[in-house]
Order: sequence, then C-alpha cells, then structure tokens
Amino acid sequence: MIELAKETERVILVGVCISDQDDTMNSLEELKELAETAKAKTVGRLVQNREQIHPATYIGKGKIEELKDLLWELDATGIICDDELSPVQMKNLQDELDTKVMDRTLVILDIFAARASTSEGKLQVELAQLKYRQTRLTGFGMAMSRLGGGIGTRGPGEKKLEMDRRLIKSRIAQLNRELKDVRRHRQVTREQRCRNHIPVAAIVGYTNAGKSTLLKALTGADILAEDKLFATLDPTTRGRRLPSGQEILLTDTVGFIRKLPHHLIEAFKSTLEEARYADLLLHVADVSNPHMDEQMYTVYETLKSLGVTDKPVITIFNKQDKVEGDQESIRDFRADYTVRMSAKTGEGIPELLKTIEAVQRERKILIEFLYPYQDAGKLQLIRRYGEMLEEDYQEDGIFVRAYIPAEIYQNLKISS
Repeated sequence: MIELAKETERVILVGVCISDQDDTMNSLEELKELAETAKAKTVGRLVQNREQIHPATYIGKGKIEELKDLLWELDATGIICDDELSPVQMKNLQDELDTKVMDRTLVILDIFAARASTSEGKLQVELAQLKYRQTRLTGFGMAMSRLGGGIGTRGPGEKKLEMDRRLIKSRIAQLNRELKDVRRHRQVTREQRCRNHIPVAAIVGYTNAGKSTLLKALTGADILAEDKLFATLDPTTRGRRLPSGQEILLTDTVGFIRKLPHHLIEAFKSTLEEARYADLLLHVADVSNPHMDEQMYTVYETLKSLGVTDKPVITIFNKQDKVEGDQESIRDFRADYTVRMSAKTGEGIPELLKTIEAVQRERKILIEFLYPYQDAGKLQLIRRYGEMLEEDYQEDGIFVRAYIPAEIYQNLKISS
C-alpha cells in the first residue's frame, strides 16, 4: 500500500445543482466530510446551477475558467466533483485545468481501501477499484504513471500503463473467482443458521449513524466504533440472548451513503446480502443529524435496489444523548416499530430488546401442550428456539404454553 503524501491535499469541491434538486449544498457538506476522512483539506467550493450536467466537462466553460482562477488563488492541488465523472469528463477537466481531478466515487473507494482490514474486505475493495479504473485507462493517459500520494493511490495502486486493460481484466476475473468462494462460504453459514432456527437481525443504516456502536452495546463485540464515515466495513455477527431466553444473531453491515458507487454495490453484494437473508432489519438513524429524513430515504432506496423489501423493520432513532427537547414528532412511516435510544449510553436498550421479541413473536405459533414425562426432552427445544410462557409440572405430564418458530412445530407435537 502506497503511503499518503506528507503534505495534505488541498481540494476544491465542485457540484452541479439541477433545477429540480435542492440538496446540492447538503451533498457538498457530506463530500467535505468524505474528503476529510480521506485526509484532504477543503479550501473552497464551486457550484453551478444547470438544467443538466455538462456531458463533456461536468460544468460549463465559464465555470471552468472561474475554477482555474480559484485553483490559483487558493493554492489548491486538485478538485473533487460531487458526482461520478465519465472517462471523457475526467480527461477533459484534467486537460482544461491541468490539476488532479477526482470524483465522489474515487474518494469513497479510497476510504474503503484504507479501512478494509479482512481479506474479504480487501478483495471487494480491489475489485471495485479495478472496475472503476478499467473504463478510465485510456482517459488518464500520462496521468496513469503517477505514483505520488493522496486520494486514489491506495489499494492496488497504479503502475503506469503496464496495468492495461488485459491485465486488469485478468485480475478482475481472479478476484471474482475468489469472491465466489466467499459467497459460497456465506451461503453455507446462512444455511447452517437456518437449520439451527436462530433468527438473524441485520443492522442497516446510513454511514456514521451508530450501527457498530449498537452492535457493541448489545453484544459486547470487540469492534471499532468511531464517529467517522465508514469507520467499519467488514461485517460482524454476534449472538445475543433476549429476555425471554431465545438467542438471536445480530449482523452489522456496511453503511449506506447517497450516490453510493455502483462498483461498491456490486463488489460488496455478498456483504449487503446479509440484509436480504435476515429475518429482521434494525434500521439505525442518527436523530441528531439535521438531514436524517434524507438519510433514511437513501437507506430505503438502497435496500430496494438490493431487493430487500419484505422484511419487518425496527427503526432506531439513535443518539438521543445528543438532542434536547420533544422528539415525539419524529416518525418513520415505513417502519413497523420505532425505538428511541442511545447506543452510546445504553438508554433504550431494554425497550429495543422487547420490541425485537414482539416482532419475533408475530412470526411464531402459540402452543398449549400437555407433554407426557417421556417427552420432557422437547422442552429443551422450546427453551432454545422459542419463548416459554408457562411450564407447569402436573401429575399426568408437563403443561407448556409457549411461542415457537413454525419450522420446529412438527418436532414438538405430542407423540401418539
């Protein structure tokens, strides 16, 4: 991995405000956070109001001239555009500005390359980076030979033009084979969980909403939980016993973000599929963020693109310790349940666990059986996979009232 340059990159953020959109400034503010996470300093911004993005240069000619002056006045070393640039747009901007040109996708990929720690995460990031660069080989020209530090040089790196399309294509094929094995392993793990009848809850949400902190608070998992964008990439699964005694598995997933690069969605599909195969979604929302509604919309749209549309959802309005006043007006009409809590302080955890139990109970069958004493071993199955409500030892057997998963009902019927 190539080290960062000693001097921090000084960048100008560039955005295009389409006439029917009004969140460009919010998006640029988020881009500033991404740039800071990638160790760059934002020294200026430039926004152009247009009916559509310029197909050849992203922004118009007049703004390009204005951007040239800004680069000189602010002593900037590059620009970051708030959308994914086409190869033509990137090449034309580099030719016009004679400076380093980056886009939102490149910055996100760079952050992922720095944060990936497991072999799976590194494979996924490298695959996304190579797919991104594959379409831009001819567009970079001499720029491909740069080996300096800064955004876009982490991960597999750039080794001049000898890493041509043929070599990249070969490496992509190899990565796909390796990731296919990873997906197969994940599928085996999911099938094992299904056979064990242990429900799975996937923790989803916008980046930096507090997903990892929640998993840590619920299970004591030894994972990184920081106030940063994409602090953790690699999924972590841990078990938690609910107050009723039933065990549930909680799986953290990679955070979502607006304009999430399609290269990443493809590369991280095996990770994101944890949400598709889960029994329940815990949607973590940062109640202290003024753009929480837009972030929740992004999460639901990303889940929709992944085909995750039929799962019960508990929305967790997290970070209550950071807000004051009445929060009763906050709603999520797409969620089945909502819980207000602070994963950092532990406030609201008992309510969340009760809500998870309520959701699980809706998916179970209520049984009332009088088991002969020779069938007493079946009670262990109920305690492990179900929710025991009543257990009364009587003269002619054991009376049981409990909620159980439908999958194990046949195994719990009374022997004839």
